[in-house]
Amino acid sequence: MKQINNTLLRSIFAILLGLMLILWTELAILYLVMTIGVLFIFPGIISLLSYFTQRKQQSASKAIFPIESAGSILFGAWLLIMPEFFVNILMYIFGGLLLIAGIHQLITLILARKWNIIPWPFYIMPTITLAIGIIIIVYPFAVITNTFILFGATSIFYGLCETISWLRFRKR
Repeated sequence: MKQINNTLLRSIFAILLGLMLILWTELAILYLVMTIGVLFIFPGIISLLSYFTQRKQQSASKAIFPIESAGSILFGAWLLIMPEFFVNILMYIFGGLLLIAGIHQLITLILARKWNIIPWPFYIMPTITLAIGIIIIVYPFAVITNTFILFGATSIFYGLCETISWLRFRKR
């Protein structure tokens, strides 16, 4: 049951991400990087607050200052202040995500052949996802906006196909 819910949630997230990237491409690029920055800042702040609010033990061993927390906060702030710089790096990450998603779906279909006959059209989507991931990694800077639209469309396609596969194979 947990696996089914994870598959469905992953599909919904992929579709929503794809719609966001297609409808608001330029803003989505910057806000995505800024969101990642916030996700670095929060754990760093919590860790620093924990360090400063912990009770001082009277023992000789004093807690070492959490340098990784400060680094996390600084890196998150850098992402918030200069998101354009990190958009280029994000292209490689998106290409890698599509590559991993395509490989994952192909492996899942190959494993599902043990229980059921898998029609050949089911292999088209993972192959396309894999190919687009490779294209994004090879040509990340050709046109960043088009790449994000391409990633968004592929993300929607991935989410829809994952949902169809979930509906078809949920009984198994």
